[in-house]
Amino acid sequence: MMKILFVSLGCDKNLVDSEVMLGILAEKGYTFTDEEAEADIIIVNTCCFIGDAKEESVNTLLAMAEYKKEGLLKALIVTGCLAERYRREIIEEIPEVDAVLGTSAYDDIAKILEDVLAGEQKLLYQNVDRLVLSDAKRILTTGGHYAHLKIAEGCDKHCTYCIIPKLRGAYRSVPMERLVKEAEELAEQGVKELIVIAQETTVYGVDLYGEKCLHVLLKKLCAIHGIRWIRVQYCYPEEIYEELIETIRQEPKICHYLDLPIQHASDRILKRMGRKTSRQDLKRIIKKLRKEIPDICLRTTLISGFPGETQEDHEELMQFVDEMEFDRLGVFAYSQEEGTPAASMEDQVPDEIKEKRQEELMELQQEIAFEKAEAMIGKELWCMTEGKVVDENAYVARTYKDAPGVDGYLFIQTAAELMSGDFVQVRVTGADEYDLIGEIANEFAE
Repeated sequence: MMKILFVSLGCDKNLVDSEVMLGILAEKGYTFTDEEAEADIIIVNTCCFIGDAKEESVNTLLAMAEYKKEGLLKALIVTGCLAERYRREIIEEIPEVDAVLGTSAYDDIAKILEDVLAGEQKLLYQNVDRLVLSDAKRILTTGGHYAHLKIAEGCDKHCTYCIIPKLRGAYRSVPMERLVKEAEELAEQGVKELIVIAQETTVYGVDLYGEKCLHVLLKKLCAIHGIRWIRVQYCYPEEIYEELIETIRQEPKICHYLDLPIQHASDRILKRMGRKTSRQDLKRIIKKLRKEIPDICLRTTLISGFPGETQEDHEELMQFVDEMEFDRLGVFAYSQEEGTPAASMEDQVPDEIKEKRQEELMELQQEIAFEKAEAMIGKELWCMTEGKVVDENAYVARTYKDAPGVDGYLFIQTAAELMSGDFVQVRVTGADEYDLIGEIANEFAE
């Protein structure tokens, strides 16, 4: 059977779509390879959220098109956000591409591939508000001990800088019974950590059930045998509600970790961004979370150099970051995305200023992060192992404070034999910038 190379770019929501497509294709008998030279078919699931992601997607497509030019490929297929946004341009500019599938059409990947192999060039788009519900068994690409659970598609927020609602449609929750079934199947495959994701998780269920139901879903997920950790990401601060906080506090399987994308702290810039919070709102929400869940780890993301941002706005944001002392923080330089209200705003900030402000924010956060890492020395906590360090008696692990791929690691120094996905209790003995060093605090792994 023909071999497929699958390239998944962008966010973890996109990764779940890729895993579903892999499952669909596996059921049809296709096999997979990680080597371009071995592939008969290449599928690229693209991203175009910001300029850098768009550039990476285009460069990847051009590189893969070279294999088609050389006659090494029978098919080159493009899916995902870039495919949704630039459908005609891709076909016109990269004629080696055989098919382009929009964001709500990826469950047709096997049928499209059959048509392409039969000699047809395809453009397939569904209504962007269609919710894909595939029964194919996902092929996990995360190592098998953790997996993402995408609970909704699309977004209704319409922040002025963001193209996602146009590419992914309105907010659509996945029915709860389907999510529980999917989580049970993941647990049966050996998954121990579920990472709950969506463009926004906090309003889950409003469209289906008339009210926020994330806390209800979380309780059902906690009841699944085999799941040890549940991590919640992408919670808009204004949508955090009492029952959710209480559920996170009470349920032992839910990591005391929240991702709150605040983007800025200047009221003037927040308003221009179309955000629903003020600086005081953000302070109140953060204070409440830390009071109710004292050991909570808070991650956030910021945008530097938004149109109209003055030096005073930037300094206000710096002061806020210094005062709030987030555990984890990332900063994006503003990306002027065509088709968004912010792209046509006056007072666009020059790239060099955006990048300078981004750098200043990250330097400030670095000081905060290093101090927080030092403060962990002497503490004991459970960690999930991720793998062995080559040629050393040491393992890479994550604490509840560390989401895979975005946060730091804890390095366990031990001669014991551990497997990826094992949970061990670790005593922190040192800190190395963003990462921790530790030793096993007991004689057994769980």
